[in-house]
Amino acid sequence: MTATATGSRSLPRVIAVANQKGGVGKTATTVNLGAGLAELGYRTLIVDLDPQGNASTGLGIDNRGLETSMYHVIMHEVPLENCVEPSSVKNLFVAPASLDLAGAEIELVPAFSRENRLRKAIAGVLDDYDYVLIDCPPSLGLLTVNGLNAASEVLVPIQCEYYALEGLGQLLRNVDLVKRNLNPQLEVSTIVCVMYDARTKLAEQVVKEVREHFGEKVCRTVVPRTVRLSEAPSFGQPIITFDPTSRGATAYRGVAKEVSGGAAQRTR
Repeated sequence: MTATATGSRSLPRVIAVANQKGGVGKTATTVNLGAGLAELGYRTLIVDLDPQGNASTGLGIDNRGLETSMYHVIMHEVPLENCVEPSSVKNLFVAPASLDLAGAEIELVPAFSRENRLRKAIAGVLDDYDYVLIDCPPSLGLLTVNGLNAASEVLVPIQCEYYALEGLGQLLRNVDLVKRNLNPQLEVSTIVCVMYDARTKLAEQVVKEVREHFGEKVCRTVVPRTVRLSEAPSFGQPIITFDPTSRGATAYRGVAKEVSGGAAQRTR
């Protein structure tokens, strides 16, 4: 995606980060893009909608003893602001997930207005943030539908490997379903190529194919596969604080600049 493609978008922006394949760098992209936007001065909230809670722990939040988590926001309509925690990065906040959230998929089935729970919760805090990034679960259940219904944009991280495009067609069909039935504003705005291994010809081919297919929606910045990027979550830090001069940090700063398009922060 070019700066011009995103720069015209007004703040605040609510972006669902989604890919139903697990292990494709979805949570790493949510956390590190969020940190990159925060470093640029944008107040950014990460909503952890994945019951695994990796976005929360990757930002240093211990999600085992939480009194209030996204489970309470979705299932008991607790105000979102009651669950938000500051991270170690200035301007970056997280609404953490707990394991209870796994049960929400089933508990939501008979619930009234079940697809709108997250949209309503985010509406209550939207004035406080420039960006809200939703880390959707790697599945297509009711939590992901809530994430897609609450967002106006979808960002898809694509792994630079053989099966990268597998399942993408299904994700796009589901985005289209949500768009037609629940959320007419929804669109796939950004594709980020991640886990790029320059030693392989295959990675190059995948990036070429993705660019041919999605054009300007694809970030020019490609995120490399690096050891430091995979180590950072176990220290509860995004890559830009864990190793600020690393290739991974440089790449995610580039992605953040492209996504923001240099939009001015809102005055509060």
